[in-house]
Amino acid sequence: MLELTMALVSGADAGATAGMLMADAPSRPESVLRVGRDRTVCRLVTPEDWLFISRVHLEFLYGEDGAWRVTWLRGSQPDPSSQVLLTLAGGQSQPLPYGGTVVLPTGGSGELVVLDRTAPRSVNVGFFHEVR
Repeated sequence: MLELTMALVSGADAGATAGMLMADAPSRPESVLRVGRDRTVCRLVTPEDWLFISRVHLEFLYGEDGAWRVTWLRGSQPDPSSQVLLTLAGGQSQPLPYGGTVVLPTGGSGELVVLDRTAPRSVNVGFFHEVR
């Protein structure tokens, strides 16, 4: 099972965890969790006026090979108005490229932080892959 938590952080709220949202999905082929502004397809939804987040920004997908992957989906703009940083348990951090996909560690945890390039705001998505 993949468990996600999402916190929205804006300016003076830095460090606050109020308003945390949660979602999960079983580790079965074709299981998917999406993060973005579109309530019709995303399980974790950001405010509609946070335009640095695409309608469908991040997609977590469980593959036939038994691994969860996260993809920063390309939006309608050629250049993103945000950046995404992936931090794995243990502090290893790396940028996730626009349109890029990363395999998440089996049984691992970490965080994806979507940073607005124009204002001090972020969407922090924590993940934990529970292995049963």
